[in-house]
Amino acid sequence: MEFGASIFFTDYSISPAELATALEERGFDSLWAAEHSHIPVPRKTPAPGGGELAKRYYDVMDPFVTLTAAAAATKRLKLATGICLVIQRDTIQTAKLVASIDQVSNGRFLFGIGGGWNTEEIESHGTVFATRMQKMREQMEAMKEIWTKSTAEYDGEIVKVPSMMTWPKPVQKPWPPILLGGAFPWAARRAVRYGDGWYPNASSGNPEGADQILPVLDRWAKLIRQLQ
Repeated sequence: MEFGASIFFTDYSISPAELATALEERGFDSLWAAEHSHIPVPRKTPAPGGGELAKRYYDVMDPFVTLTAAAAATKRLKLATGICLVIQRDTIQTAKLVASIDQVSNGRFLFGIGGGWNTEEIESHGTVFATRMQKMREQMEAMKEIWTKSTAEYDGEIVKVPSMMTWPKPVQKPWPPILLGGAFPWAARRAVRYGDGWYPNASSGNPEGADQILPVLDRWAKLIRQLQ
């Protein structure tokens, strides 16, 4: 069994390099960095799990910056976004960020993604909350084109990438593992459809045990393979 550590890096937390070094020395497998660009004020969306929203949500640093610092301080530790709110990010620029950190870390990046929960934060970036999951799927389909093609293009209903060339390409082929964050069964279905793994969201609750969930995931995966 492999163990990882998850954190909201802030300007008052332990530094990324210090934590990454300590984790690697103790045999941990991975370091996961959270993301929020900002928290709108006022905000109508309730905090996950209820109650007051913790200060770290307002203060968290950009995960690609902190994980790059962690990568420079380590040689074995995997670096992961937990999770990256891709629906708030530019598709082309995010594809370059992912490929770049995978190059800098020599293939140690894990791309944890999710659709988010904070309506006001998401819509501040021009994303329609109701269709954010469709946008996320199209973004990942477009990024796969960018990571694997010399000349890439993508024409979705929401995401458009005109014919273009960009480097670097990721070290990991065909791309760094894409892990869909969220609750069962919704995020798990997305993981089967266009991801490489599922990152369960414990705070949203998964009443079914792993012995019940895993066979369902296996059936979904087999069905998807048959349809492809």
